[in-house]
Amino acid sequence: MAYPYIPGSDSPAFKGISIFLGVLFSLGSSSAIANLIAGVALTYQRSFRVGDVITIGEVTGIVLERKLNVTRIKTWKNEIVTVSNNTILNSYVKNLSQQVRDGYWLILHTTVTIGYDAPWQTVHSLLCEAAKATKHILPTPPPFVLQTALNDFYVSYELNAYTDAPEYIPRIYSELHQNIQD
Repeated sequence: MAYPYIPGSDSPAFKGISIFLGVLFSLGSSSAIANLIAGVALTYQRSFRVGDVITIGEVTGIVLERKLNVTRIKTWKNEIVTVSNNTILNSYVKNLSQQVRDGYWLILHTTVTIGYDAPWQTVHSLLCEAAKATKHILPTPPPFVLQTALNDFYVSYELNAYTDAPEYIPRIYSELHQNIQD
């Protein structure tokens, strides 16, 4: 509305510069606008909250902050990763805290390979005992073992155990692997 009242607005140079600046602003702000729109969309999708343990692409960690244009995640290695909301909206989000918050459990699993000379019943019981001895693994429902592959020289076993503490996943895996080795 004020454009016609700006001195020199009728000159071709002023019109050319204003068109050039308008194009620059439009092209430069398209990603910013896309991030803002994605931020609003993520707010209504409720995919995650601050404090949730999530995986976005290859980044797993705790959500520190969720703003209108970016989300900040603290990884297990104490790195702060800033992810644009447009990237989040265009990829998958795996929320490891949602089920726990809703009163369910998270199943953690790890694969162990053991030779054919060990009886499977013994392997199953020892793996379950190792899981039960691990801090933050729930005693009920009990851990269970699946045989996932019969390879040439060994059997692949998958140990599955329940937890209600997704924020301690690296510690749980570390202690669980130590208990399996013992």
